[in-house]
Amino acid sequence: MSPNTDHSPKSATIDPAEARQFADVAAHWWDPKGPFRPLHKLNPARLDFIRKAITDHKKCDAGSLRPFQGQQMVDLGCGGGLICEPLARLGADVTGLDVSDETIAIAQSHARSMGLPISYLKASAEDLADEGKRYDVVLALEVIEHVADPKLFLKAVRQLVKADGW
Repeated sequence: MSPNTDHSPKSATIDPAEARQFADVAAHWWDPKGPFRPLHKLNPARLDFIRKAITDHKKCDAGSLRPFQGQQMVDLGCGGGLICEPLARLGADVTGLDVSDETIAIAQSHARSMGLPISYLKASAEDLADEGKRYDVVLALEVIEHVADPKLFLKAVRQLVKADGW
Protein backbone atom coordinates (compact mmCIF):
# COMPACT_ATOMS: atom_id res chain seq x y z
CA MET A 1 0.00 0.00 0.00
CA SER A 2 1.41 3.37 -0.93
CA PRO A 3 1.81 5.99 1.77
CA ASN A 4 -1.13 8.35 2.10
CA THR A 5 -0.74 11.61 3.97
CA ASP A 6 -4.50 12.18 4.16
CA HIS A 7 -5.58 9.65 6.75
CA SER A 8 -8.99 11.04 7.62
CA PRO A 9 -12.31 11.64 6.03
CA LYS A 10 -13.12 15.35 6.22
CA SER A 11 -14.96 15.83 9.48
CA ALA A 12 -15.05 18.33 12.32
CA THR A 13 -14.77 15.49 14.83
CA ILE A 14 -11.57 13.97 13.47
CA ASP A 15 -8.29 15.08 14.98
CA PRO A 16 -5.66 14.53 12.23
CA ALA A 17 -2.84 14.10 14.79
CA GLU A 18 -4.79 11.32 16.54
CA ALA A 19 -5.56 9.64 13.21
CA ARG A 20 -1.86 9.74 12.28
CA GLN A 21 -0.82 8.32 15.65
CA PHE A 22 -3.05 5.27 15.18
CA ALA A 23 -2.09 4.88 11.53
CA ASP A 24 1.57 4.72 12.59
CA VAL A 25 0.98 1.72 14.87
CA ALA A 26 -1.75 -0.01 12.83
CA ALA A 27 0.41 -3.07 12.10
CA HIS A 28 0.42 -3.91 15.82
CA TRP A 29 -3.34 -4.17 16.45
CA TRP A 30 -3.34 -7.96 16.68
CA ASP A 31 -0.09 -8.28 18.66
CA PRO A 32 -1.22 -9.14 22.22
CA LYS A 33 2.17 -8.00 23.55
CA GLY A 34 2.32 -4.80 21.49
CA PRO A 35 1.04 -1.27 22.09
CA PHE A 36 -2.58 -2.49 22.17
CA ARG A 37 -1.88 -5.03 24.93
CA PRO A 38 -4.21 -3.23 27.36
CA LEU A 39 -7.12 -3.64 24.92
CA HIS A 40 -6.35 -7.33 24.45
CA LYS A 41 -6.40 -7.79 28.22
CA LEU A 42 -9.58 -5.72 28.59
CA ASN A 43 -11.43 -7.37 25.72
CA PRO A 44 -12.89 -10.41 27.55
CA ALA A 45 -14.46 -8.24 30.30
CA ARG A 46 -15.54 -5.62 27.80
CA LEU A 47 -17.13 -8.24 25.55
CA ASP A 48 -18.93 -9.88 28.51
CA PHE A 49 -20.39 -6.49 29.46
CA ILE A 50 -21.43 -5.72 25.87
CA ARG A 51 -22.95 -9.16 25.36
CA LYS A 52 -25.02 -8.96 28.55
CA ALA A 53 -26.16 -5.40 27.91
CA ILE A 54 -27.24 -6.14 24.34
CA THR A 55 -28.96 -9.44 25.10
CA ASP A 56 -30.84 -7.80 27.97
CA HIS A 57 -31.88 -4.78 25.92
CA LYS A 58 -32.67 -6.56 22.66
CA LYS A 59 -34.16 -9.64 24.37
CA CYS A 60 -31.75 -11.92 22.51
CA ASP A 61 -31.28 -15.56 23.53
CA ALA A 62 -28.30 -15.19 25.89
CA GLY A 63 -27.68 -18.95 25.78
CA SER A 64 -27.36 -19.06 22.01
CA LEU A 65 -23.97 -19.37 20.32
CA ARG A 66 -25.13 -16.62 17.93
CA PRO A 67 -27.40 -14.40 20.01
CA PHE A 68 -26.87 -11.38 17.77
CA GLN A 69 -28.11 -13.02 14.58
CA GLY A 70 -29.90 -10.38 12.51
CA GLN A 71 -28.60 -7.45 14.58
CA GLN A 72 -26.85 -4.68 12.64
CA MET A 73 -23.98 -3.22 14.65
CA VAL A 74 -21.40 -0.54 14.03
CA ASP A 75 -18.16 -0.06 15.96
CA LEU A 76 -17.06 3.56 15.64
CA GLY A 77 -13.29 3.90 15.89
CA CYS A 78 -12.94 0.14 15.46
CA GLY A 79 -9.16 0.13 15.15
CA GLY A 80 -7.97 -3.30 14.09
CA GLY A 81 -11.34 -4.92 14.77
CA LEU A 82 -10.75 -6.31 18.27
CA ILE A 83 -14.47 -6.03 19.13
CA CYS A 84 -15.85 -6.39 15.59
CA GLU A 85 -14.57 -9.93 15.24
CA PRO A 86 -16.14 -11.43 18.38
CA LEU A 87 -19.42 -9.63 17.60
CA ALA A 88 -19.41 -11.16 14.12
CA ARG A 89 -18.76 -14.60 15.64
CA LEU A 90 -21.81 -14.01 17.85
CA GLY A 91 -23.91 -13.55 14.71
CA ALA A 92 -24.01 -9.77 14.29
CA ASP A 93 -23.89 -8.05 10.93
CA VAL A 94 -20.91 -5.84 11.81
CA THR A 95 -19.58 -2.65 10.27
CA GLY A 96 -16.28 -1.34 11.61
CA LEU A 97 -15.55 2.32 11.07
CA ASP A 98 -12.20 4.04 11.37
CA VAL A 99 -10.43 7.05 9.87
CA SER A 100 -7.09 5.54 8.89
CA ASP A 101 -6.34 3.64 5.68
CA GLU A 102 -3.71 1.63 7.55
CA THR A 103 -6.01 0.63 10.38
CA ILE A 104 -8.83 -0.36 8.03
CA ALA A 105 -6.39 -2.44 5.94
CA ILE A 106 -5.18 -4.33 9.04
CA ALA A 107 -8.76 -4.94 10.22
CA GLN A 108 -9.86 -6.15 6.77
CA SER A 109 -6.88 -8.45 6.41
CA HIS A 110 -7.35 -10.03 9.84
CA ALA A 111 -11.11 -10.53 9.39
CA ARG A 112 -10.50 -12.09 5.97
CA SER A 113 -7.92 -14.48 7.47
CA MET A 114 -10.51 -15.49 10.10
CA GLY A 115 -13.25 -15.94 7.49
CA LEU A 116 -15.41 -13.23 9.06
CA PRO A 117 -17.77 -11.14 6.88
CA ILE A 118 -17.16 -7.75 8.48
CA SER A 119 -17.61 -4.57 6.49
CA TYR A 120 -14.85 -2.08 7.28
CA LEU A 121 -15.19 1.53 6.15
CA LYS A 122 -12.92 4.54 6.27
CA ALA A 123 -15.44 7.16 7.33
CA SER A 124 -16.60 9.28 10.23
CA ALA A 125 -19.71 8.82 12.36
CA GLU A 126 -21.11 11.97 10.78
CA ASP A 127 -20.62 10.49 7.31
CA LEU A 128 -22.83 7.52 8.20
CA ALA A 129 -25.39 9.70 9.98
CA ASP A 130 -25.57 12.02 6.96
CA GLU A 131 -26.21 8.97 4.75
CA GLY A 132 -29.15 8.05 6.98
CA LYS A 133 -27.57 4.82 8.26
CA ARG A 134 -29.16 3.35 11.38
CA TYR A 135 -28.05 0.41 13.52
CA ASP A 136 -29.47 -1.84 16.22
CA VAL A 137 -26.27 -1.34 18.24
CA VAL A 138 -23.75 1.51 18.03
CA LEU A 139 -20.47 1.12 19.88
CA ALA A 140 -17.95 3.90 20.48
CA LEU A 141 -15.33 2.27 22.69
CA GLU A 142 -12.21 4.15 23.72
CA VAL A 143 -12.82 6.74 21.01
CA ILE A 144 -14.40 9.84 22.56
CA GLU A 145 -11.05 10.94 23.98
CA HIS A 146 -9.63 10.99 20.44
CA VAL A 147 -12.26 13.15 18.74
CA ALA A 148 -11.87 16.87 18.10
CA ASP A 149 -15.51 17.78 18.78
CA PRO A 150 -17.13 15.38 21.28
CA LYS A 151 -20.52 17.13 21.18
CA LEU A 152 -20.78 16.78 17.39
CA PHE A 153 -19.54 13.20 17.60
CA LEU A 154 -22.19 12.25 20.18
CA LYS A 155 -24.88 13.91 18.06
CA ALA A 156 -23.86 11.66 15.15
CA VAL A 157 -23.79 8.62 17.44
CA ARG A 158 -27.36 9.31 18.59
CA GLN A 159 -28.50 9.65 14.96
CA LEU A 160 -27.01 6.26 14.11
CA VAL A 161 -29.03 4.35 16.75
CA LYS A 162 -32.37 2.91 15.62
CA ALA A 163 -35.39 3.87 17.75
CA ASP A 164 -35.23 0.55 19.64
CA GLY A 165 -31.44 0.36 19.48
CA TRP A 166 -28.69 0.34 22.07
